[in-house]
Amino acid sequence: MSQNQQNSSATFVNVGERTNVTGSAMFKRLILEEDYETALDVARQQVENGAQIIDINMDEAMLDSEAAMVRFLCLIASEPDISRVPIMIDSSKWSVIEAGLKCVQGKAIVNSISLKEGEKPFLEQAKLLKRYGAATVVMAFDEKGQADTQARKYEICERSYKLLTEKIGFPPEDIIFDPNIFAVATGIEEHNNYAVDFIEATRQIKQNLPHCHISGGLSNISFSFRGNNPVREAMHSVFLFHAIKAGMDMAIVNAGQLEVYDNIPAELKQAVEDVILNRHPDATDNLLALAPKYQGDGKAVVKENLEWRDYPVNKRLEHALVKGITDFIVEDTEAARLQADKPLHVIEGPLMDGMNVVGDLFGEGKMFLPQVVKSARVMKKAVAYLEPYIELEKDQSSSNGKILLATVKGDVHDIGKNIVGVVLQCNNYEIIDLGVMVPAAKILQVAKDEKVDMIGLSGLITPSLDEMVHVAKEMQRLELNLPLLIGGATTSKAHTAVKIEQNYNGPVVYVPNASRAVGVCQKLISDEFRPAYVAQLQKEYDVVRDQHARKQPRSKPVSLEAARENRFECDWQVYHPPTPKQLGVQTISVELSELIDYIDWTPFFLTWSLAGKYPRILEDEVVGEEAKKLFNDATNMLNKLCEEGDLAAKGVVGIFPANRVGDDVEIYSDESRQQTLHVAHHLRQQTQKPKGFNYCLSDYIAPKASKKADYIGAFAVTAGIGEDEIAQAYIDDGDDYNGIMVKAIADRLAEAFAEYLHLKVRKEIWGYAADEQLSNDDLIREKYQGIRPAPGYAACPEHTEKQVIWDLLDAEKATGMKLTESYAMWPGASVSGWYFSHPEARYFAVAQIQQDQLEEYAQRKGWTIEYAQKWLGPNLNA
Repeated sequence: MSQNQQNSSATFVNVGERTNVTGSAMFKRLILEEDYETALDVARQQVENGAQIIDINMDEAMLDSEAAMVRFLCLIASEPDISRVPIMIDSSKWSVIEAGLKCVQGKAIVNSISLKEGEKPFLEQAKLLKRYGAATVVMAFDEKGQADTQARKYEICERSYKLLTEKIGFPPEDIIFDPNIFAVATGIEEHNNYAVDFIEATRQIKQNLPHCHISGGLSNISFSFRGNNPVREAMHSVFLFHAIKAGMDMAIVNAGQLEVYDNIPAELKQAVEDVILNRHPDATDNLLALAPKYQGDGKAVVKENLEWRDYPVNKRLEHALVKGITDFIVEDTEAARLQADKPLHVIEGPLMDGMNVVGDLFGEGKMFLPQVVKSARVMKKAVAYLEPYIELEKDQSSSNGKILLATVKGDVHDIGKNIVGVVLQCNNYEIIDLGVMVPAAKILQVAKDEKVDMIGLSGLITPSLDEMVHVAKEMQRLELNLPLLIGGATTSKAHTAVKIEQNYNGPVVYVPNASRAVGVCQKLISDEFRPAYVAQLQKEYDVVRDQHARKQPRSKPVSLEAARENRFECDWQVYHPPTPKQLGVQTISVELSELIDYIDWTPFFLTWSLAGKYPRILEDEVVGEEAKKLFNDATNMLNKLCEEGDLAAKGVVGIFPANRVGDDVEIYSDESRQQTLHVAHHLRQQTQKPKGFNYCLSDYIAPKASKKADYIGAFAVTAGIGEDEIAQAYIDDGDDYNGIMVKAIADRLAEAFAEYLHLKVRKEIWGYAADEQLSNDDLIREKYQGIRPAPGYAACPEHTEKQVIWDLLDAEKATGMKLTESYAMWPGASVSGWYFSHPEARYFAVAQIQQDQLEEYAQRKGWTIEYAQKWLGPNLNA
C-alpha cells in the first residue's frame, strides 16, 4: 500500500445517513409527525456514533420540504452536540438547498449538483454555492444519464471539474465527486463490474483532478442482499477497503453496518472480494450459495489464547508488538538475542519487522492509536533489555532519521506531541523531545548540536502561533534547511501557508494529527521523494494563500457602534440579579474520588483518536472492543491515582459585586461599590445579525447606570498537581502508554473539577439554583442556568484576561497554578474562567472583529495598537 493510500485511509470521513426522509422510515415518520425533538436525537446519535458529517434530506411529497429543512437546521444550530460537525444539505430541489444554505452554520456541503440539465444551470448553481462558501457533491450525471462505466464516470467528472475550476474559479478542494455506487451481485451480467468501475474511476479522478474529493452512498453496493446484514456489512467493508486505497475519502454510511475488515470470516471475505473485484463469472453464484450460512449474526468468534507461544521467536515478538503484550517480552527478547550474531540485530531484525507490521496496520486503519502506543511500550521494554548488551559492543542502531519535537515557549500542552513522538518511534525514527515551554534559541541549538533531520513544533493556545512564526524566522536567519513540522489544536494549513511558510525557505509542513506524521516524515527524509513532495506543498500553499486573500467574511461586518446598538438587553427594571450567599474568595479542597462522577469521558476517547460518545462508544461496531480495553485501563489508572495520592486537585473561587460599564465589567471590593478591584475587558460580536443580537459577555451584567446590584464569579482549578512527575516516571520506565494516560486522565479530572465547582457555586456559594437536580449527562449538556466562559476561548478569546482572574483570586498562592508569558496555565490539566448567573446567558463566539474595535479595545486596556494586534491578530478581520 502506498503512503498516499495510507493517509487516505487515516483521514476517511463518515457521512451519517439516518437524517434522511427518503432513506430512514423512522426519521420520515418523526418529521411528518413534527416530532422534531426526537428527530434531533437521531442526528445526535449519528454524531455520537462517529459521523463526521450529517446528511439531511427532506424530499417527501407530503412535506413542505423548504420549511422542514429550515426548521430542522435552525434547531440543530442550538444543539452543540450536533452542530459541531458540518451539515450536508441533500435535496433534488434547488429551492430547498438554497433555503438551507441561508440558515446553516459554518461551511455547508450541498448534495448535489450535476450536468443532467446542461452546463448553464450547472454553472449558475455552482456560482451561488461559491457565493455561499459551500462545498458541493457533483454527481457523475450528464445530459445522457448516469455514468455506469469507468470511462463515463471519469469523462463526466473531468468535464465538470474543468467547467467549475476554469469557468467560475470554483475551489477544487470544495468539489466532492460522486461517481455512482451501483449494486453488484444482482444476477445481471452487466452489473458485475460496477464496483470495479467505481474503484478505478476513483483512482483516475484522484490522479488527474487535483484536490477534489470522492464520496458515494455505500449501502447501494449491497442492495442485492437486503435482509442479510452480515453479508451486507462484509460487502461494505471490503468495498471501502479497496475504494479507500484508490482514493475515496468519504461516504454516506451507517457506521453500525460496517464489519472490521480483518474480522470477516476468511471464506466470506474471499467470496465477497470475488464479487466486489469481479474476479470470475461464478462470483455471484458462490456468494449466493454461501450467504445463508451467515444469515442472522453468523459471525466468527475469535478467542485469544496462548497458542502463539508455540510460534518461532521472531513471530512471538511480532505478535507481542501487534497485541501490545509485555508479559513475555524479556523472555522472548533474550531468546532472540541468543540466536542473533549481535544484540543490535534483534532491534534491526525481528523487533523492527514487528513494528513495521504495526505501522502498516495503523496506516491502513486496522489498528487504533491506543494499540499503537501499547506496541511502543513493548518495543521500549525490549530495547531497554538489550541496551546493556549493545553498550558493551559500543554500537549504535540505525534509524530512519532524527526528529526534534518541542512545545513552543509559553505553552504547556504536550499530549498530542507525545503521541506523535510515540507513533514516529514505532516507525524507527529517533525522537528528541524537549518537552514544553521551549524557547526558540534552545530548539535551534539542540537541533544543531544533535544534527537532527527535522524539527516539529506543537502548541495549543493562540499565542503559540506567533511563537512558531518566530522560530521559522530564526531558522531562516540562521540559513537552515531543515524541514519544519507544525502541529497542535490552534494550528491550521491556512495559518501555516499564510504566516509561517512565508518566513522560511525550507520545507514547512502542517501535520494535522498523529496518523499523518509518518507519511510526511517518510517523504521529507527521502532524497527521492522530497523534491516532488515539497513542490506539491508549494502548489497547495499557493492555492491556500490565494483563497485566503480572496476570502470574504461569511457574515457582513458592522461597525462597533452598530454592534452595540444591537446588543442583548435585559429589562433591568424587572429582572433582579440573585444575591450571593457567600461573597469573596475561598479555596476549595476536593478528593479525586469525589470528581469521578463528574467526568465527561467522550473527549478522553478523542484524545486517543477514537471517535464516538461515551458510553455508546463501548459498543461501537468498529472501535468498541478497543474502546472497552482503553476505558478499563483508564479506570484502573484512575483508581490507582486516587488510592496513591500522588496526583492532587486544588481550586479557588470568588464571587464579587460587579456592574457593566460599556463593554467592560467593573469588579468591586465590597457591596458599597466604591472601590474597583479590577476591570474585566470583553469583546463584542461584530458581524451583521439579522435575527439575533451582537453579544458581549458584559451584556449579562447589570449596567452601572441601572443602580442594580449585580455580581460576577471567577474560578481557577487544577487536577494536575504532580501529573508531570507521575507521567515522566512512566516514560522513564519505557511506558509511554501510561505516561500519556496519566495526563489524559488529569485533563478529564480538571474538567470534572470545573463542573463540580460550578455546581457548588450554583447551589451553595452563589446559591441562585439551590434546588437544581440534574444528572451528569444534563451537566455535560449544560442544561443548567448560567455559564462559565474561559479566557482564550470563543466568547472571550483574549488570553491576557486570565491575569485579572489570577489577581482577583490570588490564584498562584492559593493553588500553585501559574500563568506562562503567553498566558497558558500550568499545570496543563487546569481550567479557569468567569461565572455569569443570568438565566439568558449563553455561550457564543466573538469570531472576527474590525479595526475600530481593536483600536477601542487597545485604548481600554492601555495598550499600543501593535500590542493589541499581537493578542487579537487571529480575530482581526484584516
